[in-house]
Amino acid sequence: MRWDELEIETLAVRAGIHRSQFNEHSEALYLTSSFVFKNAAEAAARFSGEDPGMVYSRYTNPTVSALQERLAALEGAECCIATASGMSAILGCVMALMKAGAHIVSSRSIFGATVQLFGNMMQRFGVDTTFVPATDPGAWEKAMRPNTRLLFVETPSNPLTEISDVAALADVARRHGALLVVDNCFCSPALQRPLQLGADIVVHSATKYLDGQGRVLGGAVLGKRELILDGMTAFLRSCGPTLSPFNAWVVLKGLETLGLRMQAHSTGALALAQWLEQHPKVERVYHPGLTSHPQHDLAMRQQKSGGGIVSFDVKGGREAAWKVVDSTQLISITANLGDTKTTITHPASTTHGRIAPEARKAAGIGEGLLRIAVGLEAVSDIKADLARGLSKA
Repeated sequence: MRWDELEIETLAVRAGIHRSQFNEHSEALYLTSSFVFKNAAEAAARFSGEDPGMVYSRYTNPTVSALQERLAALEGAECCIATASGMSAILGCVMALMKAGAHIVSSRSIFGATVQLFGNMMQRFGVDTTFVPATDPGAWEKAMRPNTRLLFVETPSNPLTEISDVAALADVARRHGALLVVDNCFCSPALQRPLQLGADIVVHSATKYLDGQGRVLGGAVLGKRELILDGMTAFLRSCGPTLSPFNAWVVLKGLETLGLRMQAHSTGALALAQWLEQHPKVERVYHPGLTSHPQHDLAMRQQKSGGGIVSFDVKGGREAAWKVVDSTQLISITANLGDTKTTITHPASTTHGRIAPEARKAAGIGEGLLRIAVGLEAVSDIKADLARGLSKA
């Protein structure tokens, strides 16, 4: 059966299944560090790559391979490499594709740890990064240099849900001989497929919506076979940011409900965003599904829905925002997202707390900003929990 003939909902349940001699219905979990060879010749062929079979679970494992195959089918990618976390996926992508003297152009509206990776750590290895506004293709064009090799963007962005024009950025990258990498964490392939829009590579934190229940860490890099398989496999084999078979199995089971969950997250988030827009203690609400969102039309072209993240500015700055957080009794106070449980965080003091104040200001992350990852609870209960704190703000 050809995977490209099936819908995403079917792929999320069926892709990547290779049954053992026991013909199990649920995917098998292979908890082994190594694999046994028939003889010395087979061992040599496996280690050299002539035989594509399993060698060592640092870079080859049947359960991890099943996840890679399923996620590749969902994203419409030729190849997928799974990693230990979302940040290791981004690190692996950069280390496999870049070298000293190269230049990255990145959106300034990205996860705080990614800002640290690009802005500080990669500079030690001779890789420079220019940060630009996520929504201005002209700014990306101006930032390009002869040595620019990679463009990196989150869309929707964290935490303001800014929407970047993937097709426009792909055009900029192609004209300058660079690669476009899109972090698809907020949407997942259930809502957006960046490779179809022109991106070269997609990265994921499988920790978020792909698992969907906040149980394990994981990451993935997807794209064309020659880009991903050669460079990323060598990085994984030598450097070891390996996804465990158990975590891969958990994410595999999470993917089975991805479409249903993303639809429910999106519906709940839009309802909450519309309610927050009418609240007198709220200055501004950020959600791509709102007609007031600056890139609403673009979001509706690129995505199936607005996603499950709602951010909003509370009148009164940090003091008022913290009162909202501290008054919650139902919502979980944690920086993770993509869970069945609704979470709340204050980005300026958590996820983006290590970024310089001027950089946070440039990215639009104010002291009154809160980010809600809407879970699967009744929206009426989420509203009531927020209303308690907003009344004190």
